[in-house]
Amino acid sequence: MSSSFQQKNQHLLWRAGFGIDVKNISTINNIETSNLIKSLFKASTTKPEYFDVADNSIKGIFTGIGDAVKLQELVKNGIDTETKKKIRQQSKEDIKNLNLNWLDEMIEGDNPLREKMSLFWHGHFACRNINIFFQQKLLQEIRINALGSFKDLLVAVSKSASMLSFLNNQQNKKKHPNENFAREVMELFTLGIGNYTEQDIKEAARAFTGWGFNIQGEFQFKQFQHDDGQKIFLGKIGNFNGDDILNILLEQKQTAKFITQKIYKYYVNDDLNYEHINWLSNRFYNNSYNISSLLKDIFSSDWFYDEKNIGQKIKSPIELLVGIRKQLPMELEKPEVQLLLQRGLGQLLFYPPNVAGWPGGKNWIDSTTLMFRLQIPRLIKTDDEFSFTAKSDDDQQMGMKEMFLKKMQNNLGNRFKLNATVNWTEYINKFNEVKRENLLDAIKLTTLQTPSNNINNSVIESVIDKSDRESFIKSATIAFMSTPEYQMC
Repeated sequence: MSSSFQQKNQHLLWRAGFGIDVKNISTINNIETSNLIKSLFKASTTKPEYFDVADNSIKGIFTGIGDAVKLQELVKNGIDTETKKKIRQQSKEDIKNLNLNWLDEMIEGDNPLREKMSLFWHGHFACRNINIFFQQKLLQEIRINALGSFKDLLVAVSKSASMLSFLNNQQNKKKHPNENFAREVMELFTLGIGNYTEQDIKEAARAFTGWGFNIQGEFQFKQFQHDDGQKIFLGKIGNFNGDDILNILLEQKQTAKFITQKIYKYYVNDDLNYEHINWLSNRFYNNSYNISSLLKDIFSSDWFYDEKNIGQKIKSPIELLVGIRKQLPMELEKPEVQLLLQRGLGQLLFYPPNVAGWPGGKNWIDSTTLMFRLQIPRLIKTDDEFSFTAKSDDDQQMGMKEMFLKKMQNNLGNRFKLNATVNWTEYINKFNEVKRENLLDAIKLTTLQTPSNNINNSVIESVIDKSDRESFIKSATIAFMSTPEYQMC
């Protein structure tokens, strides 16, 4: 098979997942792209495992484990100040574990398509909530519904304790409506800004009154707090409740177009092709918002594999870190160092910068993060220490940068190392059939998605260890991963 065929398959793996896995380096050019698409969707039929990392003390408070009498008292009287403090402190630690658990699944799991789509929804439904029990429930709803019905996903997220709390709907009550939740549901989750009026927000807020949750994080409709009066929303009149509002939003073709446009940017190109988007969004709408059908339409289209769409997207920090670890299987002495890498690169899972999520695209790169990105592969191969300047947490910083770094320094020390042990044997063996004179090109083709002529081999060869075949493969791989071209997929 030709190299262009291999790069086509790698393009699919980078966009539908997190790049090429060490297990399929030597076979990627032997499978038809259509069959690769089928295998990705077949793997996605497996129900994702629930990440249960909450400390038992928090479980006792929120699920009734332990003293049932105490739980009833908490439900009746609320959580006391000392308990709230304990929950916050423990939750922060547990959210770090949730981060690492999910990252491991992206790296080692058999369902890259589901996790990649879940990462998209994690940014689309951006939510900061320092409550591990609520956060892991929300993540599970996202992962379960990531490839199913957008309606089911929208309803599940909208009724989650994590989102209702984050967007203040607990304060949305009859005669005293809070518009925050209603506004974001339209602006960020469905229609997009400019496709509704301020009056629509006010009426939707009235409909969402009474939506809340109990101490266990279960959705709870509080009838006595609900405004059951007549509302006028997007031209429709009725005694609408929150479910009615979501259904009306889904009836709008603009919702399908807004979601399709974001997914197109995520999977295809930041440079939008509205002819493709209109075609995709119409099919998305007519297929009852089936997410898998939309993705199949994208991955099966000839234009998805156009040269202008290959190697043109800047990898997000998570894509970059997961992609490196999928190609180079490794063990980290202290896995929590990956939290520092996320923080330094500007994408710490469960801490989006604001309610709109991570902006992505060119925003991933600045002078600081680019140098840090280029440094990471070398840190894998050496014992060098690293330091970084964390990017601002935008309008929701809440002191998290300083607190996070201080905590990590206490855990890892003032100087940071990756201390990675790479299973080089597994990786090197994938090139056993490649002749020495073709080895550099084979490594380059496997590692980079940008056109091969973008990099002069003589420049790479000048930094390669040619003492033996093993050293050559190791140093060449690290060299290619350390280029600006590796930042693209």
